[in-house]
Amino acid sequence: MSTEENAKANAAQDSDSNRKPRRRRRSRKPRTGDAQPRQARQQKQHDASGRWTPAQFQVPPADGKKRFHDFNLPDVLMHAIADQGFQYCTPIQAETIEPALAGRDIIGKAQTGTGKTAAFLIGIITDLLDFPIEGQRKLAEPRALIIAPTRELALQIAADAEGLCRYAGLSVVSLVGGMDYDRQRKELARGPVDILVATPGRLIDFVRGNEVDLFHVEVLVLDEADRMLSMGFIPDVRTIIRQTPRKGPERQTLLYSATFTDDILRLAQQWTVDPVRIEIESEHKTTDNVSQKVFLVSSSEKYRLLINYLHKNGIERAIVFCNRRHETRKLAERLERDGLRAALMSGEIPQNKRLKTLEDFRSGKIQVLVATDVAGRGIHIDGVTHVINYQLPEDPDDYVHRIGRTGRAGATGTSICFACEDDSFMIPQIEEETGVKLECIHPEPELLEAPLRQAASTEAKPEGEAAATEPEQNAPQPAESAAASAADAQAAPEAAVSDAENPADDAESDKVAPADDAAPEVGGDEQEPATDQAASQTTSEAPTEPVVDEAVADEADSAQDAPVPAADVPDHGAAQDSAETAESDDAAAEKASDEKSGSEKLS
Repeated sequence: MSTEENAKANAAQDSDSNRKPRRRRRSRKPRTGDAQPRQARQQKQHDASGRWTPAQFQVPPADGKKRFHDFNLPDVLMHAIADQGFQYCTPIQAETIEPALAGRDIIGKAQTGTGKTAAFLIGIITDLLDFPIEGQRKLAEPRALIIAPTRELALQIAADAEGLCRYAGLSVVSLVGGMDYDRQRKELARGPVDILVATPGRLIDFVRGNEVDLFHVEVLVLDEADRMLSMGFIPDVRTIIRQTPRKGPERQTLLYSATFTDDILRLAQQWTVDPVRIEIESEHKTTDNVSQKVFLVSSSEKYRLLINYLHKNGIERAIVFCNRRHETRKLAERLERDGLRAALMSGEIPQNKRLKTLEDFRSGKIQVLVATDVAGRGIHIDGVTHVINYQLPEDPDDYVHRIGRTGRAGATGTSICFACEDDSFMIPQIEEETGVKLECIHPEPELLEAPLRQAASTEAKPEGEAAATEPEQNAPQPAESAAASAADAQAAPEAAVSDAENPADDAESDKVAPADDAAPEVGGDEQEPATDQAASQTTSEAPTEPVVDEAVADEADSAQDAPVPAADVPDHGAAQDSAETAESDDAAAEKASDEKSGSEKLS
């Protein structure tokens, strides 16, 4: 061997010796053999100390149902489950907890509101308790990582995790955009992190700043994976996964979503090894606990129908969905002027105010929450009796997630749609997507009368001024109607691109540059699926005109809070500059959208 070849071999050997050693995942021990002795020991200890025991949580066996008692879960976790009021497992929980406890990779599909979050959290918490880390642990090295596409969903998962970890002594930290960066850094510095819940953009900020180390992640969860694909987050997710241990014996991977496309299933195959595929869904995609009805009205009648319907039925907690930000803003303001306790939930609202709004809605201080689809995924608010689609969604899949905000976990709910000349063509597509024949009816005449307050103010004014009080949503005058309708039909595709919440385009203003080549590949999965490339290419080739997507733009709104990283961090400076201007870009996009939609009838 020549001197040059010897030098290369020595250099390669030195490089291997300096490489960070891989943590091999501990093989799972059988949990059945010592199940009863462990429960007996714990019960005796708790009885002697006067603390909570499983005997205080009695759930009788039931045919066709699984109890949490049947999985031999730790007592501290059972205590938290009892506090939550859970008794029997939902179908997705019954099917996924057992393989999760066995360390298997899982691809789970179920309807929204069926308990997916508790399904993977119970498996994670049990795993962390059964296999504790011996010796001193470093800070900011989570053992479980949960990635969610939106801030609200990530914070909801973190809150659920804290509830289930109440007696387990495990720490939960959330990293999301829109929250103070320094405060999140301090949360990481308080002590070892067991469960980290994050959105992709903010997590990449911390990883690239060497403030979070994902090398010791034992369990990886991707929630709402289809939403992350539609938002264009897959390159970011791949960058994150490459910072974790390799799939297989070193990392357990679980993917959950209400819907799975073929693209998502192909991605799942790249990130999992011999996964257990579980699909829990009824014949219909929408829950049977929600009654669905469509009111056929004109666009000028929608507001009167809405306010009269709310008053007549005494509705105290409802979510009203619109497709665009400016429409939700105007509708919320008008409802407030008419005496309803209404509030706005959209991407233009600062994160701290959005959290306060959701809390007020939960407590009953807010009666009507007017929202875009940012609130349509993963937000679980108990007691929502009605979901009203003031405008039919432009994507039938969004309809499924909208009405999933009511009728959750066995409760009943009502879904109402207002279909007019502008969006009634979506009804067949929604019926095809859900497998449900929607009941289309005309509202009762009294529901279309002018509200009392509005009628009184109209009668008190001269005829000329009364016309000015008509709703802004009124249709054009007859002379203009035909021309306006033709113009609307011609401009519809262009308006849908410019004013709708387009995930693919708006992801560019939110995401940190993927930097796949620059990031060190300490783990993850090497293959580059063709579907990922197509998704990334679609994102990059999207129209350059500013587009407003609630959920993606939300993540970007406050990425400006992140500190500017060191100069040697690749690609991050440009991405940070983009994040810092995201909020102003959103405002410009919204203004452009409002101007462009000025010729449209606001419904």
